[in-house]
Amino acid sequence: MLNPSPAPRLQLRAFESSDFEAYAHYHRQPAVYRYLYAEAPQDTALLQAQFERDALPQRLAQDGDTRRFAVVRSSDGCLLGETLLKLASAAARQAEVGYIFDPAHAGHGYATEAVALTLGQGFGALGFHRIFARLDAANQGSVGVVERLGMRREAHLIENDQFNGQWGDEYIYALLAREWHSRQG
Repeated sequence: MLNPSPAPRLQLRAFESSDFEAYAHYHRQPAVYRYLYAEAPQDTALLQAQFERDALPQRLAQDGDTRRFAVVRSSDGCLLGETLLKLASAAARQAEVGYIFDPAHAGHGYATEAVALTLGQGFGALGFHRIFARLDAANQGSVGVVERLGMRREAHLIENDQFNGQWGDEYIYALLAREWHSRQG
């Protein structure tokens, strides 16, 4: 497990084959994909292939490599969602953090806790200098997650992406390793 605290509410781990049903359940929901500029996948074979690709361990060696973490509740092992770190620049030691959660588990602080654990991994064992998040400006839930974690808004990109004929704005939030470590005591 990837958690520093002795009795965490959540655990980050690699995906397991038994996670597929829960993974497919939240990935099929249009609300999950609302801010991802994509249609929610419905085809089981396509979801299975996506799951198998997402479950592969990644070394984060080359720009674009992505490591995904299954987020499970410690008390019952329920898969709540996932977080990821995507290597944006090996030379600059920068990564992008991302996250997707089952809306059925919203409102309990799980996303904030899981992203904090992911940032801890990124700034700890993985040694990143800077981690950033890109999110749809209309996604107030996601804005709340990154702001609660002390990430600073560095950019507001106006109408930089389009989905289903609608233009969307994007925020970029970021945090440096030294800022993260100074807040961790």
